[in-house]
Amino acid sequence: MCMEEKKSVKPHSIVWKDRKAGSISGVKDVVSFDESCVILETEQGRLTVKGKDLHIGRLTLEQGEAELTGRVDSLVYSGSDPARRGSMMKRLFQ
Repeated sequence: MCMEEKKSVKPHSIVWKDRKAGSISGVKDVVSFDESCVILETEQGRLTVKGKDLHIGRLTLEQGEAELTGRVDSLVYSGSDPARRGSMMKRLFQ
């Protein structure tokens, strides 16, 4: 009998200080980055950070953490809400 493997979901949070530096937890992958835009895949969907002079200071994907510095102008999520994933029938009978 085969048991299903369950992925551990890391908590997702964002802590930002004075629009200059911050940390993000629940990071699964870095999709792309440059000095004006960082795109991260997180536990809550794709997160786009836009600004100026952005740098990834520390990245630990095993722990799901990233630290960014630079001037932040916006943080935007895209993609579906992970809580709403799955078939409609599955959601109805949960």
